[in-house]
Amino acid sequence: MSESLHDKLFQALATDPARPDDLPSELRDRLVARASAERLLDVTYRTVDSPLGRLLLAATPAGLVRVAYAAQDHEAVLQDLSDRIGSRVLRSPSGLDDLARQLDAYFAGTLAVIDVPLDLRLAHGFRRDVLGHLRQIPFGRTESYAEVAAASGSPRATRAVGSACATNPMPIVIPCHRVVRTGGSLGGYVGGLDAKRFLLDLEQAA
Repeated sequence: MSESLHDKLFQALATDPARPDDLPSELRDRLVARASAERLLDVTYRTVDSPLGRLLLAATPAGLVRVAYAAQDHEAVLQDLSDRIGSRVLRSPSGLDDLARQLDAYFAGTLAVIDVPLDLRLAHGFRRDVLGHLRQIPFGRTESYAEVAAASGSPRATRAVGSACATNPMPIVIPCHRVVRTGGSLGGYVGGLDAKRFLLDLEQAA
């Protein structure tokens, strides 16, 4: 990409997600796609509607890095991504189309596994081990915090499992909603208990 086009991209497309677009959507998409292909962007993002409200989807060149509910404050999430990954954070309205289609199918009850490349750089240590195990819990099934702790290699670390679920950077895609308390009560959930109950009911009905 030429330096002038690079400058135009980052001057016209401010990282402030509240700012209206300065370019036609088709041109914006082409610029963002080209900049992403040349690894000039740190993060691209879009929002999608879902039965649980507006979801923020964000990706790096390595893969999906963040899914966030509206209650988590999308602007704050974008600022956190800018602070932790890089300041070149741009909206791509037609980006992440494959994930958006898979989410639609999941919410329709016709897709059990959301399969996209993931970038797990926001999780470390035991939390990352927990996230790896969560992806192995089958659709429509649940495990207790104690079971997840044992499967992740630290049987006594049930609180740490709860912390890993609470800070899961990609809820729904990494299904922390499938983790419940011993005895079956819901426990906590980053999207709220109504969202957790909705997801569990959706999967059990499919």
